[in-house]
Amino acid sequence: MIDYMQFCTVARGAEVLGELWTPLVVRELLCGSHRFNDIHRGVPRMSATLLTQRLRKLEEIGVLERRRAGKSWEYHLTPAGEELRPIMVGIGHWGARWIGSRLRREQLDAGFLMWDIRRFARLDEFPDAPRTVVHFRFRDAPQAEREWWLVVENRTADLCREDPGHEVDVLVDATVRALTEVWTGDSEPEGEIRSGEITVQGAGREGRQLWKWLGRSMFAPTRVAARLESVANT
Repeated sequence: MIDYMQFCTVARGAEVLGELWTPLVVRELLCGSHRFNDIHRGVPRMSATLLTQRLRKLEEIGVLERRRAGKSWEYHLTPAGEELRPIMVGIGHWGARWIGSRLRREQLDAGFLMWDIRRFARLDEFPDAPRTVVHFRFRDAPQAEREWWLVVENRTADLCREDPGHEVDVLVDATVRALTEVWTGDSEPEGEIRSGEITVQGAGREGRQLWKWLGRSMFAPTRVAARLESVANT
């Protein structure tokens, strides 16, 4: 546990939010994850034991509350937790503007990328069809994370790691880095397609419809603006 041994409220707040993984747990709660397994999918490299500890700590200080949901529990932010929203969003935009991706290989994570795509997909932009299936193949991911299926049905998105058995409408073959950088705003899909890092079968020429369906990270516009500003200043 961090203890700065100061009365300053910046120090006191940092003692809570500065603990390893805690900001990302709060991020998952702010993004609408309530069940333990859903929160864990957003922080897949965090151990379940440590996640349990962090959730308990956030409950103790009044940032979240547990609610009974059938035979299990759900975690919901309190008003104190909701007040963290502009802070966390501000950190995200600051990181997008001044840090960018600059991703090392070990920071690339197909599982988290797909989870982020699933929860921020623009469901209203998907075809008005009973079901739309997008099959993602990551040519450089670990075997267990190489294939994913995004199934959109009745304006609801489901993410599958096993073939759901539905007809595939769009096939995306990519490196994890290429799709991550498109998602975060560090590159454009057209450039990644021209380089061969991403191929899209279906969804119109060069998969243009696909990008309308998926959208990008909520911080991507800030990153795109920062890139354009950097180019303009060189």
